[in-house]
Amino acid sequence: MFGLKQPTETREHTGSYYAASANWQTNYPTLQGIHNTDVAIVGGGFTGVNTALELAERGFQVTLIEANKISWGATGRNGGQIIGGIGHSLNRFEKYVGQQGLRAIYDMGVECTNIIRERVARYDIDCDLTWGYCDVALKPRHLREFEAEKSYQERMGYPHPLELLDRDQIQQEVNSPIYLGGLLNRQGNGHCHVLNLCLGEARAAETLGAKIFENSRVTRLVEGTHPEVHTDSGIVKAKHVVLCGNAYLGDLVPTMSARIMPSNSSVITTEPLSAAQAKSIMPGNRAVCDPRTALDYFRLTADNRLLFGGLSNYTGREPSDLFGVMRGKLEKVFPQLAGVKLEHGWSGQMGIGINRMPQLGRLNGNVYYIQAYSGHGVAPTHMMARITAEMIAGQAERFDVFAKIPHWPFPGGKWLRTPSFALAMLYYKIRDEL
Repeated sequence: MFGLKQPTETREHTGSYYAASANWQTNYPTLQGIHNTDVAIVGGGFTGVNTALELAERGFQVTLIEANKISWGATGRNGGQIIGGIGHSLNRFEKYVGQQGLRAIYDMGVECTNIIRERVARYDIDCDLTWGYCDVALKPRHLREFEAEKSYQERMGYPHPLELLDRDQIQQEVNSPIYLGGLLNRQGNGHCHVLNLCLGEARAAETLGAKIFENSRVTRLVEGTHPEVHTDSGIVKAKHVVLCGNAYLGDLVPTMSARIMPSNSSVITTEPLSAAQAKSIMPGNRAVCDPRTALDYFRLTADNRLLFGGLSNYTGREPSDLFGVMRGKLEKVFPQLAGVKLEHGWSGQMGIGINRMPQLGRLNGNVYYIQAYSGHGVAPTHMMARITAEMIAGQAERFDVFAKIPHWPFPGGKWLRTPSFALAMLYYKIRDEL
């Protein structure tokens, strides 16, 4: 699903619920000939589109190049959950960024959801934006973790109230027999139609002068102070280049691909449920996640489908019986939906880094990169795009905080990183069950 060996013909969206309910279909041209620009951006997902929008808002001439369709990759395939916070276990990085750096990363983790809130309002983007999110507990230790998380957020000054829920209270949010409680965030996190959000942001960037090209796979990158991006039929000469391909960038820059593990996640949606059915299983209409390594995540769509995801694996392959496997997971959470019709099923790649912190930095000359959200990217992509645009515009303080964090290549090289990492993740999956 990724890499430079993909076919060159038009690649339409996967058969997802998002593609079936998109507000409009993009039809941007293929890059032809030689173009000059201030900033060339490779990759048309949330990171690339929002980097383009941030720069266009600042008056830069921007050219965005996408190998397939806007939002074709992880951006248009995920669970649609808008969750604040950047990275995992921030205190691990104090020795690299200091206390002030940790504070800056935390604050950016709050800001990233606000960017989406503000962007939807400013550009009138129709994407079913809904606020409300709940972590759910499968074991008593999860409840202890939620209590510690609530205390931490309150000490840090998190601006939205968090509520600990017991077994009875969680039923008012998620009516499942398997959950012991939860941690509810009514306003800080939420969910949306991610494809429509990204399409709306692309249209906003275009109205501000950004040029967008689809079906234009990058085949060569010239680094340096006068970088160039080459495709089969065109060249973009730029003052700056930003690489935003994440798990789909392939081997364009081997040092980058060595630091990212493409991981597969799968999603299904049911047929539209009746209003009574939807209310009975998800009374609060929240986005929901459990705390496991191979977690379940789910929510209702605007037309009352249950969108249910999970089944993370590190082989990069979709399961042969996606509907059968995912039905079993769904019915374990909601046995009252046994036999419900499933209408959409799809998979996609997310980029995993060893330290679970987004990777951004500078290559040779004026070439920059952003990747590796480790399955937590809808909101953080918007923040990484903003600080990269700030840096290009001459304000490097926030970008430099992230650039101080080291990111190591996966051991074993290209051929051994997948089985070795899968074995390591098996340990965490076993631990989740204890």
